[in-house]
Parts: sequence; structure tokens; C-alpha cells
Amino acid sequence: MSEVSTDPTTQARPGARIKPVVFYGSAAVTLAVAIWAIATPTAASDAIGAVVGWTSEWFGWFYILLSTVILVFVVLVGASRLGRTRLGPEHSRPEFSTFAWASMLFAAGIGTDLMFFAVVEPVTQYLTPPRGEGGTLQAAEEATVWTLFHYGISGWGMYALMGMALAYFAYRRNLPLAIRSALYPIFGKRIHGGLGNAVDLAAVLGTIFGVAASLGIGVVLLNYGLDFLFGIPEGTAAQIGLVAVAVIIATVSAVSGVDRGIKLLSQLNVLLAIGLALYLLVAGDTVFLLNGLVQNVGDFVSSFPGLTLETFAYDRPVEWLNAWTLFFWAWWIAWASFVGLFLARISRGRTIREFVVGTLIIPFTYIVMWISIFGNSAIDVIRDGNAEFGQNTVDNPAQGFYQLLAQYPAVTFVAAVATFTGLLFYVTSADSAALVMANLTSHLPTPQSDGAPWVRIFWAVATGLLTIGMLAVGGVPALQNATIIMGLPFAFVLVLVMYGLFKALRLETLHAESQRYGLRSSISGRSAVGDHRPASAGWRLRLDRAMSFPGPDRAAEFLDEVALPAVEEVAAHLQERGVQARAAKDQDETGATVVELTADLGEEHPFLYRIRPREVPIPVYSPAFPKGGDTYCRLEVHLREGGQDYDVMGYSYGQLTDDILDQYERHLEFVRIQQVGG
Repeated sequence: MSEVSTDPTTQARPGARIKPVVFYGSAAVTLAVAIWAIATPTAASDAIGAVVGWTSEWFGWFYILLSTVILVFVVLVGASRLGRTRLGPEHSRPEFSTFAWASMLFAAGIGTDLMFFAVVEPVTQYLTPPRGEGGTLQAAEEATVWTLFHYGISGWGMYALMGMALAYFAYRRNLPLAIRSALYPIFGKRIHGGLGNAVDLAAVLGTIFGVAASLGIGVVLLNYGLDFLFGIPEGTAAQIGLVAVAVIIATVSAVSGVDRGIKLLSQLNVLLAIGLALYLLVAGDTVFLLNGLVQNVGDFVSSFPGLTLETFAYDRPVEWLNAWTLFFWAWWIAWASFVGLFLARISRGRTIREFVVGTLIIPFTYIVMWISIFGNSAIDVIRDGNAEFGQNTVDNPAQGFYQLLAQYPAVTFVAAVATFTGLLFYVTSADSAALVMANLTSHLPTPQSDGAPWVRIFWAVATGLLTIGMLAVGGVPALQNATIIMGLPFAFVLVLVMYGLFKALRLETLHAESQRYGLRSSISGRSAVGDHRPASAGWRLRLDRAMSFPGPDRAAEFLDEVALPAVEEVAAHLQERGVQARAAKDQDETGATVVELTADLGEEHPFLYRIRPREVPIPVYSPAFPKGGDTYCRLEVHLREGGQDYDVMGYSYGQLTDDILDQYERHLEFVRIQQVGG
């Protein structure tokens, strides 16, 4: 699948520790399977074949239906009013610019496996399609479309679901950046026990087998590339050497902190990969390839509704389904945690609608370009009379990519660039996979923290052993079969993630409804009750407040003399009414001094009213106002869902208590509506 590198600029912080059940459980299963496969490859091959046959027969329809349901769910959520929900507090804004974010999404669509399948699958589908005769015009038109379908928008729907869920629950609901957090709306605090461990365990096992499949495909492809360029023979020794290179680089990265350099190399890969595609476009039949690109897009759009639910119920090509559709859907599912974590960490502050549009369109745009150019180029070579190339690609898939490059000028140089590009994708994938596995098996103090270096090193080694074991069993087909099996448990987790996210987002609409029906705020100066000032002075006070720009000292004075006494009095009265309330002057997670009121209204619906200082530039309304880089201090109200974008600096004691009670009454209305609606 897509080989991405999480942003590793933050190192493991004190407090990061392993989840014992998840870490030791997944480690035991991974090492046991790897050792079993290496020690008894024939027995392992037979067992895996039997299990994958059972999985395909009984759950093939489930894989196919699930991919469609997830895509529809993601699109509907993004298109609905829920799409306005931010993946973070209401006041949060994206960390990365739109261009930088789009670039990272773009890079997420590229990987060594894409280089492999962009040639192998179109050729295979052209010569041996699932139905109909191979080598025909119809088979040529459908071959690239099948590849786009398997490598396309359905899989990115799964990535979008996991990324959306991880970001929402971590950044908006302040839960751990873990798969189990998405199930909180369903199971509550039970996610912190055995149930949560089981969910995370399924995610880890699915991920490591998905990663092993990608690394195994990369090993096979690069092994032939080294043979093509330098005469290094294909075989177990070379493949073990390539796995060792990936493990060593991941280990060095974890120990010495060279992640930033690896990140820069992965960005270079993007440019090299684009360069390879453009080279084929220019050196080949440019007009044909451009026509093919446009037609492929049209054919994909028109045939997608039928393809997405195609189970071949009346004439089932079992081997074809296992090798292609079921493998790809299981592979996407296995990688969903991996890529979802990456998407979550780069998307904090974006709306769900932005997130859905970006993740479904930007990477797929690149995938369409790459597959159409390479796939149509390969089919064109066969249709021009080179049948040997086509048959050799079907029989020896690892050779297809390089044999296609051999049809063009300067093949040695181009193949060297391709090998270098594939090698960098391979090692950065192994490094980022070790980091993600460490994070999935660790308790992290913050969503920006990473697992300890030794945990990363362990998972790099374990993944390498598993890759070698599966290659020993039967190469790429064994990796595909293992992925189909190990992706199944996490497929059921995705169903729960989807329901948990839906339930949580439904609360967002109930909260908005409570705001609409709750009491309106007694904003600045419209009520002078309890202020002991002449009513005629109200408008002057409002004007003075609107036109003043206090500094940090005045803000601190307001917090001490007005805000803290107000929240203390409200808290005391709530306590008299039997509510567990607390007023405090404290520091929030950013280190800012805040005054806040909390009230316990149940584990899912606690009330929070927080006044937080924020330094902003002074606006220039007229030439009489200060200019330049001057700033002033706003005291903004934050609720549980984030900042509310209004300033209470200068409110009187009575006005501030009015505002606290307005927000409290709105929150009570939200709880009432939720209980009635639930």
C-alpha cells in the first residue's frame, strides 16, 4: 500500500510506555508465525492456503460490501453539515498550509508496491481477465480500469475513515491517539480494559502483516532491479540482504534521530517518481497515453458503481478474487491504521469536509496518472506484437516493471533512477512502519509523542523476520494470502469505528441544536443587574470596552479580581445543589494561565467553562489607533469543544456570571436533547 512517513520531529517523551497486552500479544503472534514459516515453509504454505480458502468463501462478500459501505459513509459525512466539524477544538486551525498538506497527501499515494502493480496488474488483467477472452480490445480497455479500482478511491475511503476517527477523538475529544478511542461512544470506559486491548491487538496484527506484504513486494521488485543493473542474482540471500538494510536503517533512525533526513529523502522520492512517469509519457506514444488517461478516467467513473459490489456470484473466479480484489481490500484494511495515523497527525484543525475531499482526491489523482501511464504503456507494448513481454510479466511479476523500462532509450540510467527511488521508498516505509507499530503498542503522553527507540527497533526486526518468513513460504502469493487472513479481524473493528464515529458526530448535531434552543447570551453591557451602576452608564461602558486594548497585566488583573471570584461563586452554588463543581486558576495543556469552572454531569458530558488569554494584533479601525506590530490581550471563552471566539475582557462581575450561566444552561439543554434523542 501507500508508503508514508509520519512526521517524526517529536521524539519519545518521558511517560511513553508500552501497552503490555498489546505489545507482548502482537509480538508473540508475529514472531511465532515468522519462525513457523521459516522453519516449516511447506506446512505453513498448506495451512495458509486452507485458511485463505475458508476466508474467501465465507467472508469475501463481507470484504467487498465493507469497502463500499465505508466509502459511502465517508462521503456522506463529508457532504453533510457534519462536514463543518473541525478535527480539533473549535478554535483550532490547520498546522500546515493547504499546499504543504496537499503535498504530504500526494506523497502518501506513492510506494514501491505501486511501481510493481502499475505494470503487473494491467498486463495480467489484459491477458487473463476475470471473465471474457484475454487479449481483446475490451480486455485492454478494462485492464487499467480494474487496476484503478483496486488501487483507488475505495481504499482511500478506508484510510479517510481511520484518519478522521483518530484525529476527531484525539484532538476534539482529548482521548488517546489510539484505535480503541474510536469505540468510546459505544463502550465508554471499558475501552481502557480488555476490550480496548483486543481492538488495538487486531489493529497491530493487521498492520504488521500489511506492512510485511508491502516490504515483501518491494524486496522482490528491488531484487530483480539489482539483478537487471548489477547482475546480483535473484534469490533468498539477496532478499535477506535487502530486509537487513531496511532493519539497519530503521534502527539507526530510532537511535540517532535521523528521521528528518529520511523525511527529506522521501520528499525527493516524490520528484523522482513523477519524473519517471513523465519520462514514459514523453518517450512513449504521448498522444495515445493522453487519450488513454482521459478514457480510463471516464471508464472508471462509469463502471465504478457496478465494480464496487461485484462478487461474481454466478461465475466465481476464486483464484482471481483471492489474488486481486480480496487481497487488495484486506491490504487496504491492514494499512488503514498506519496511514490513518499519518493522516490524523497532519490534519489537526481541518474540517471533516476538507479532510474527506483532500484524502479522496489528491492521492488518487497521482495514482490515476501513474497507473494510466505505466499500465497503458505496458499494454501498448504487447499490442504492438511483443507477446513475450506480456507472458513473462504474468509468469514473473517482479520483472515486468524493468522489462517495460527496457523498451525505452537510456534504459540503464532510467532503471538506476527507478531502483534508487524504489529503494528509498522501501527503507522509508520500513522506518515509518517501525515508528507506527511502536506508537500503536505504546501509551503516549500526547498525540504528538512517539514510542521509545527500543520499541521501534524491536518492530523493525520483527517485521523483517515476518517478511523473510512469508517470502520463504511462497513469495508474493503467500504475503497476499496472509494479508487476507490477518485483515479479517480488523475489518470487524472498522465496522465498530464507523459506528462509534457516527454516534460521536451525532452528538455534535445535538449540541448545535441545544445551542439554537438554549438561552441567548447576555452579552457585554446589555444587563446592568447587580453591577450597582447607573443604567445610563451601560452604553458608555460597552463603548469603552469595545475600544480598549488591554495588555497582559490588565488581563491577569481581570482574571484575579473578576473571573476567579465569579467562577468560584457559581461553583459554590452548584455544590450546594449537589453538583460536583470545581473552580480553579490553573495552567492548560499549552502552559497558559486560565480560570475555569468544571461540573460533573456524567462521564460523557462534563461541563467546562474556561477563560483563556490570547495575545493578538491590535486592529486598525482608523488613523487614530495604534499601528505596527502592537498586540493586546483577549480573554476568550473555551468550552469542552474548544474556543468560542468571543472576548469577556472588561465584563462586569454580573455580566460574566450571566455568561457562565448562559453556557451552563445551553449545556444542560444539550444533555437533555441527547438523552431524549438517545
